[in-house]
Amino acid sequence: MRARQLGISLGLGTPGPFNAITDVPGVRVGHATLNEQRGGKWVRTGVTVVEPREGTAREQPCFAGCHVLNGNGDATGLEWVREAGLLTTPIATTNTHSVGVVRDALIAHERRSLASTATYWCMPVVMETYDGVLNDIWGQHVSSQEVSAALAAAETGPVQEGPVGGGTGMICHEFKGGIGTASRVLGAEQGGWTVGALVQANHGQRRDLRVDGYPVGRYLAHVPSPFAEQGTPGMGSIVVILATNAPLLPHQCHRLAQRASIGIARTGGGTDDSSGDIFLAFATGNRNLPPADYDRKGGAFSLGVSMVNNDHISPLFAAAAEAVEEAIINALLAGTAMVADDNRRVEPLSESLLTTALAETGWRPAKGGAC
Repeated sequence: MRARQLGISLGLGTPGPFNAITDVPGVRVGHATLNEQRGGKWVRTGVTVVEPREGTAREQPCFAGCHVLNGNGDATGLEWVREAGLLTTPIATTNTHSVGVVRDALIAHERRSLASTATYWCMPVVMETYDGVLNDIWGQHVSSQEVSAALAAAETGPVQEGPVGGGTGMICHEFKGGIGTASRVLGAEQGGWTVGALVQANHGQRRDLRVDGYPVGRYLAHVPSPFAEQGTPGMGSIVVILATNAPLLPHQCHRLAQRASIGIARTGGGTDDSSGDIFLAFATGNRNLPPADYDRKGGAFSLGVSMVNNDHISPLFAAAAEAVEEAIINALLAGTAMVADDNRRVEPLSESLLTTALAETGWRPAKGGAC
C-alpha cells in the first residue's frame, strides 16, 4: 500500500491520477532490475530512466536546473545543465559504481538514433546512490543491456516503486528503501500545473524518521537495524528528479530543485555528512526550444519563451516539497525484506509497523484513501 491508502495525506495539495512523476504529461519512467545471485554473491541493483518528453530530449529540450544540498555523491551532466539551463538527454539513476557504464550506454543509445554523418555530442545526466550493503557493488554488474531495457520499458502511467531499477538495493532510514514517486496538481486559480517527484531513497537515520510531521522513528527502535554492528546509520544518499509542465525558466527550475530539501527535511533527512543529496528539476512548459543539433543551419537568433510570474511561483514550491515528502514514504512502504551476503537483514517498513508507530504518536488517519 502507498501512504494515501493508509490515510496518510501529506500536505494540503491534491495528487494527480497516478500520484506519480508521470502525471506530468509526456514524462515516462522505465526500470531494469537485477536481483539474483552471481558467483555466490547477491546482485541487487539496476537502472531507472526518466524520459522528459513524448519524443527525445534531444529533439525537444527542456529548461532545467539543479541543486546540491550535500555533495557526498556524484552526478554526470549537471555542469552543462547549470551552464546552459537545458536538459537534452534522458535522466538515469543507478548505483555508485555504475555511473560510468550507464553514462556510456546512454551515449551509445543517442548515437544510434542519429544520422551517421551527424556532428553532435551529449552529456547524459546519471545520478547515483550507494547500494553496497545489499549488492555486490564492486562487481559492477550493471551493463548496457540494463540501460537499454530501462529505456525500452519507459512508459507513462503508474510507476513501480520500492526495490526496483536503480533503487533495488537501497536502504532508507535503516529500513528497505528504493524508488518512490508522488505528484501534486495545482488548482486552476494557481495555474493548474502539475509537479511530480521521483526519488531514489537511500538515506536517513531511523531515530529521525517523521511521517506527516509525527516522530515515528522514536517508536521503531525495537526493529533490528542493518547498521547495529557494522556501518553507520544514515550512510547513503538520496537523489531527486522533479518534473513540471509549468513554463519555468532555468533559474526557476533551480529554485524548484532546491525545494526537494524541504520534503527530505520533513521526513527527517538532510543532515548527514555521508549523504549525497543531489536534485534535478526540469520544466516542459516551453515547447519551442531548438533541438540540440549542431548540424542545424540557420534558425532564429531569438526565441519567445514563457515564464511563471515569481509572484505566483510559491504554490509550485509547496507542491515540490509535498511530492518529495510523499515519494520518500511511498518508497519505504514499497520495501521488501532483504538479507545481505554477511547475513545482515534489512527490514521493510510494513504497513502494520508504520500505523502502529503512528498511533503511538497520537496521529489519526485522514478520511478516505487515494492512490
